[in-house]
Amino acid sequence: MHESPVPYHTRAFRLAITSGSFLFVLGLVADGWAQETFVDPVKAATHADFRFQGEYAGEIRTDEGPVRVGVQVIARGEGRFDLVAYRGGLPGDGWDGKTRIRGKGRRDGEKVESEAEAGEGGSSTIEGGRMTIRAPDGEVVGTIPKVERKSPTLGKEPPRAAHILFDGSSTWRFKDGRKTEDGLLEQGAVTHERFGDGTLHIEFRTPFRPGARGQDRGNSGVYLQGRYEVQVLDSFGLEPKHDDCGGIYEIAAPQVPMCFPPLSWQTYDIEFREARFDSAGQVVEPARMTVWHNGVLVHENVPVERATRAALIGEVKPEPGPLYLQDHGNPVRYRNIWFLPAR
Repeated sequence: MHESPVPYHTRAFRLAITSGSFLFVLGLVADGWAQETFVDPVKAATHADFRFQGEYAGEIRTDEGPVRVGVQVIARGEGRFDLVAYRGGLPGDGWDGKTRIRGKGRRDGEKVESEAEAGEGGSSTIEGGRMTIRAPDGEVVGTIPKVERKSPTLGKEPPRAAHILFDGSSTWRFKDGRKTEDGLLEQGAVTHERFGDGTLHIEFRTPFRPGARGQDRGNSGVYLQGRYEVQVLDSFGLEPKHDDCGGIYEIAAPQVPMCFPPLSWQTYDIEFREARFDSAGQVVEPARMTVWHNGVLVHENVPVERATRAALIGEVKPEPGPLYLQDHGNPVRYRNIWFLPAR
């Protein structure tokens, strides 16, 4: 039975008891500072729970005949998991848009056993990269494999007229830009250049933080003109809200929950139309955004009436603004960033 190392916050907690710094360390744990955090998929693979989290898809037998299903398995820390099953397939790949069945799982050595919520029935076992699904009476109705989806726009080449903002070679186009040893851009960067209408392509990766919850789980944000945020967050497996991955913060939830598992590369392709003003500088038409998340349309021509929360530029004015990649204290990574101005 393989177990992950003792988490940092557990070791710190034990040390605090013996060193007399209990209150200090308790405060750090409460703030989420001491959560297990992985930014490298290779290192994360040593975590016992990381190997089970992710997406599974295939056919099962039902009274109606074969039915395709998709299941998302979300690591919650200390061997616990949430599961969400979708009829028709995974979100953006066959899901009927309505039917969800939720469950809870627990790791036992090299497998995860789970049961559906009360009233739904059924159970499953994950072992060896496959999920065996059982009906409420215990009959096996199918075994489906783990799958790894990739965005169809991953690695998309910039058009000839695009402004290449980050290709891994340098951070010179960003104020406070920091590049990792493996050539990725860290959160907290702001472009020197300012932009109006156009299309942004950006690729991002959220960390694996199984013990974190809510807005402390891989939080960042892509701000067009430093004003309008498309949220970045590990909200894998959650029902979509405005403050989840793919949401236009405080404005609109994504139409489809397209967040991939943490440490998967994801894409945003955003068509942006800046606000229009009259001769007196008053807004006559709000900014608008159309957003594809991992190649799936999640917002179509959505009006954004105001700057969103924590904007770098809080006022909507005729002047263009920079691209801002928010630093919310979580290590989010970016790559292949370019902007194609509208003609």
